[in-house]
Amino acid sequence: MSMFRKLFGNRDPHARGRSAVPQGTTPATIREVTGSRTLDGSADLDVVGEASYQENLWTIVGKGRPPDETVRAQISALLMAETDNPYDTNAISVWINGLRVGYLSRADAARYRPGLLALQDRINARVALRGAIVGGGVYDDGPGRLGVFLRHDPTDFGLRHRVPVAVPGSTMRTGMTDAIASDASDDSYDLGWLTDLPSDPLRAISMLRRLLQGEADPIDRHFMFHHLEESLYKSRDVFASALDEYDECCTNHDLEMDAIRSAFMTKWRKIPWLHTYHQMCIRLAKAKRFEDALWWAERGIRVYGEDPARPDALTDLVKRADSYRAKLSPPEARAPRVARKREPTTESLTCVQCGTTFERLRMRGRKPTLCQDCHTD
Repeated sequence: MSMFRKLFGNRDPHARGRSAVPQGTTPATIREVTGSRTLDGSADLDVVGEASYQENLWTIVGKGRPPDETVRAQISALLMAETDNPYDTNAISVWINGLRVGYLSRADAARYRPGLLALQDRINARVALRGAIVGGGVYDDGPGRLGVFLRHDPTDFGLRHRVPVAVPGSTMRTGMTDAIASDASDDSYDLGWLTDLPSDPLRAISMLRRLLQGEADPIDRHFMFHHLEESLYKSRDVFASALDEYDECCTNHDLEMDAIRSAFMTKWRKIPWLHTYHQMCIRLAKAKRFEDALWWAERGIRVYGEDPARPDALTDLVKRADSYRAKLSPPEARAPRVARKREPTTESLTCVQCGTTFERLRMRGRKPTLCQDCHTD
């Protein structure tokens, strides 16, 4: 689950009814625990349902904070395997300072519960994880919500790190899957950093910037730029400079695209989907900056050239460029409409009284039934 779905109100669909325990209540199973061990790690573990526990979260970070202040508070959160949850038999709730703040998702609870119980027995203590409460601030639609983000090592729970796996026979899109599949056999680049990339966009931004400072390989740099752009764009509602930083990142990415393109052609003889150009077109078109959007569309078309791995990628930019040109072109002056002059015509009618035929100019309205003589009589 992304950070922004959590902070702006997308509640866990399985959390319905979990607030039966009042937000300020600490159950006996928590109060009676006198010892816990706090663990850490580099992998993220999502917490869901925080929308139902905003009062508790604000109590933890301090209710006296200025309403427009952005929150980022380091915390230690206790994981509790619930035994009587009527909605999920595997439920694992998350507690900070004796207050419940959310749950693991249904899928994560099912995966982590056996390992959590085994770990508790092994260390003879409750398990807590390092993390942070993040959010707050004021946005156009009101104050930002708070979300909880936890760090952990999956191996502590008997699980392995999830590494993306290439799908045999898949059609190249961004090239990520294909690059991962050949990473081990190609020493020119190393995508091992993907395994440790945080799912929290704010942490990902910091990590990717550090990586770009020391990385020289064009393919590595391309995917680092790609993930940094994605994280910055998602952060546009979290901090004010995100979009400006996104624009700068895309510009720097484009400045290196000639070298990146050459590396792609050497490796695959084709150019994967370049999300940078498509997303910049969308962003600038939304802002009605059609001239700038046209530049990015035309630049992307030149980069693809005759070598797109996906023809629809090139077609998409061509269509966008055409639409921007149409919006930038002045409307054609239309000639004033001139009414067409009709020549008068005649028609023959038969008098219903005397039976003679008479002529008259064709015109709208009811037709006369009598000739002029009978009408006069």
